[in-house]
Amino acid sequence: MPPDSPALLVEGLRKRYGDRDVVDGLGFRAGRGELTAVLGPNGAGKTTTIECCEGLRRPDGGHIEVLGLDRSRPEAAAELRHRVGVMLQEGGLPMSPRAGDVLAHVARLHDRPDAAGPLLERLGLGKVARTRVRHLSGGQRQRLALACAIVGEPELVFLDEPTAGLDPQARLAVWDLIRELRAAGTSMVLTTHLMTEAEDLADHVVVVDRGTVVAAGTPADLRGTAHVRITAPGGTDPRTLAADLDAALASHPGLVTTTQGGTVVVVAGPATTDENLDAAALAVVAGALARTGYHDAEVALTRPTLEDAFLALTGRALRVDAA
Repeated sequence: MPPDSPALLVEGLRKRYGDRDVVDGLGFRAGRGELTAVLGPNGAGKTTTIECCEGLRRPDGGHIEVLGLDRSRPEAAAELRHRVGVMLQEGGLPMSPRAGDVLAHVARLHDRPDAAGPLLERLGLGKVARTRVRHLSGGQRQRLALACAIVGEPELVFLDEPTAGLDPQARLAVWDLIRELRAAGTSMVLTTHLMTEAEDLADHVVVVDRGTVVAAGTPADLRGTAHVRITAPGGTDPRTLAADLDAALASHPGLVTTTQGGTVVVVAGPATTDENLDAAALAVVAGALARTGYHDAEVALTRPTLEDAFLALTGRALRVDAA
C-alpha cells in the first residue's frame, strides 16, 4: 500500500433495498493510524455502508478500497481476513462455547495463541472465561466481541457501537484500549450514537444522513465557534446593545455581534479548542460592555459540542426507520 493511501476509501457507494436507496453515492476516506467516526441517525445508511466495507454486504455501485485492495475482488477477501478486525454490534459470536474458548480459537487463527488470556483480563472477562457465551451479559458479550476483533493485531478495525450497553467503568476501559491501539498505529473506523465518544476519540468525523455524507472534518471543525452570550439588562433594546458593542469591539475584527431571540446578543469568536483563547475573548467582551455602560448585562461563554453540530446537520426530528 502506498504510504499516502488511506486505510479505507469509499467512492460513490450505492445500496438499494427494494425501491429505496439506503446509500446514495456516499464517499469518504479513513486515514491510516487514525480513528474515523461515522455518525448518523437511525436509518441514515451508516450501518449498511460499514457492512459493505467489511464485505458482509455487496454494494450495488461504487468503489471500496480496504488497505489498498479493491474490496470487490475475490482474492482481496482472503488477504483482508488476516489484516482486518470486525466487531459487530449484534451477533457474530457463537453462543454455546465458553467465552475463553471463543477468544482462544480466534487467537490461534491469527497465530497469536498467547494473546487471549491477557486480553480477557484487560477487558474484565477473566472471571467469566469459563461461562458460555449465551449466559454472558450484553456488556460482557460486547467486550468479548471487541477482544475477538483485535486479538489478531489487525491493521484496520471496524468497531460498530463498541460501548453500547457498557457501564461507565467498562466504557472507560474500552476507550483506553482504543486509544492505545490508535497510538500503536492501528487504523479504526467506529460507528457510535455517543457524541462524547466520537468527540473524545476521533481524529476525523463523517456525518451520514439519508444515504450520503453531509459533513466531514475533525471534531473541532464540526463543532464550530465559541459564543459569548449576553443577556441585555431589563428595558434595554438588544439591537442597541449590539450596535454599541460592535463599535466598542471595532479593534477586534474576529468578534461579531448579532441579536438572537429576545434579549440575547451573541458574539461569535474564532473557532478554537483553546480554552485560554476563549477566556480571553470573554474578557474582551466584558471589558467592552463595561466601557459602554452595560455593567448589569449577564455574560456567559458557550462552547458548541459535537452533538450541537450533529443536530444542526441532521435535525431534531425522531427517526423511526433503520438501515
